[in-house]
Amino acid sequence: MTALVTRYALALDLINDDQSIADYEQAHEEIWPEVRAHLFSQGVLKMEIYRLGTWLMMVMEVDPSVYNASRMALAGLNNPAIVRWETLMWTYQAPTPWTPTGEKWVPMDKIFDLTA
Repeated sequence: MTALVTRYALALDLINDDQSIADYEQAHEEIWPEVRAHLFSQGVLKMEIYRLGTWLMMVMEVDPSVYNASRMALAGLNNPAIVRWETLMWTYQAPTPWTPTGEKWVPMDKIFDLTA
C-alpha cells in the first residue's frame, strides 16, 4: 500500500549578490545533520530547492499524518541548531514582493497539473 504524500511548492528570493548566492548554494551541498533530522522528524519526506537567478522554489513532499507547518515552525524556534541555521540562511535570503511580513518561504498556487 502506498503512503499518502502531500506536495508543496514554496517561493523565496535571494539577495542579489553573486558571493551570497554561491555561499547559499554551498551551504546546501551538505546541510547540517540537525537540520536534516529536524525536517525528517516533522514529516518531511523529500525536499528540493531550485534556483533561477535570485528566485528560489522549494518542492517539499510530506507525510500529511505527521507534517504541520505551524508545529514545525514552533519546533524550529525551540531548537538552537535550527535557529542558527535559519539565522544564517536569512543572511542570503530576501522576501518576495508577495511575502507577508515576518514570513520567509510562501506557498505557491498550483495553476496546472498534467497527470498521465
